[in-house]
Amino acid sequence: MTGSNDHPRYDVVVFGATSFVGRILCRYLLETYGFGRDLKWALAGRSRQKLQTVRANLGDSAGSLDVIAVDATDEASLRRMCDRTNVVASTVGPYALYGEPLVKVCAESGTDYCDLTGEVPWMQRMIARYASTAQSSGARIIHCCGFDSIPSDLGVWFLQQQAQASFGKMCSRVKLRVKAARGGVSGGTIASLMNVLKESDTDPEIRRQLANPYSLCGESPRQGLKQPSGNAIEFDPDFSSWTAPFIMSGINTRIVHRTNMLLDYPYGSGFIYDESVLAGKGVRGWLGAIAAKLGFGVLMFGPVRRLLTRFVLPKPGQGPSPQQQEQGFFDIRLFGRTDTGQTLRVRVAGDRDPGYGSTAKMLGEAAVCLARDVSKTECTGGFWTPASAFGDKLVPRLCLSAGANIERVDSVRGVSI
Repeated sequence: MTGSNDHPRYDVVVFGATSFVGRILCRYLLETYGFGRDLKWALAGRSRQKLQTVRANLGDSAGSLDVIAVDATDEASLRRMCDRTNVVASTVGPYALYGEPLVKVCAESGTDYCDLTGEVPWMQRMIARYASTAQSSGARIIHCCGFDSIPSDLGVWFLQQQAQASFGKMCSRVKLRVKAARGGVSGGTIASLMNVLKESDTDPEIRRQLANPYSLCGESPRQGLKQPSGNAIEFDPDFSSWTAPFIMSGINTRIVHRTNMLLDYPYGSGFIYDESVLAGKGVRGWLGAIAAKLGFGVLMFGPVRRLLTRFVLPKPGQGPSPQQQEQGFFDIRLFGRTDTGQTLRVRVAGDRDPGYGSTAKMLGEAAVCLARDVSKTECTGGFWTPASAFGDKLVPRLCLSAGANIERVDSVRGVSI
């Protein structure tokens, strides 16, 4: 440990600060909150030498940042880290391989936690094993605090608040459509996705979980309503466009349904939700949708997937360049309809590469929001989703500091009102 105080107490510790997204997150926190001012934070990871390199690369203003050497498999050192911070923001994936000890220690010690996982079977296991422990200790565990699934979860939550204000009721049917996005993919995300698919190749129970839109809702008696698969190529009249499968929908839809369950079904017990990508109109849009689905299907075929992983796709620690991150963006549209036919639209957009530039900012603001804005009485111990934990507290943080835009729009073209 370095720093002037031998035993400081932190608001946030970035665990996995030497990872690709961890380095982006540390730079974002430094540029947004500085060091030694309002936010007390530190870097943590397995290698002290690599942590010191990350700190040096951040520049002279980061010279006093503390670094904490801690092994993801060593519960004793994880506990010492957790005892000195309010929130741990973890970028250490694949979480199914490396994430459980930290979740266990946070749940036992009452330390709040947020991460970037999109690994649904792993999340289900963590909830089953540690939910009661977290409820007893007061630890708030919040998965999916990046591009999967904050735009989806908070986008639906924001749309429903708008519907309640305008119509006196929430929408029973919501669609999310990715209108446009640009950005690279890092090796860490590829590794997490490939690990989930590898598990599903050999485990029928995991395949069943991945096919169940309510797999994160426990034994809720209200689940079972048939949901759109999101895998079909369809023409969507509400967006005047052909649609193709969205690779993140299998994660995001589960989080949105869990939010509805955790908040005691404000969206309704008959709520229907799906996600897809807009491919355009006419023959060109139809052909684009087919091409996108074929590309998506390649990842489902084990031998091809292994060849891509070995020879083509980026490795952990690799990812888009700073220029690619800055040139990246995403533009997501949501459409909601009440059971009596009233409709509205919402736009969720970001000014950076969605998987890394924007994701790092989302995770950073989620961690700060959890440390500063959400009291233990407002959100008690347990496993929460971004929308159920943060609600309207995170939206202004994302819009003011993280380059996000969450707004109601009055037409398919997206004119703000």
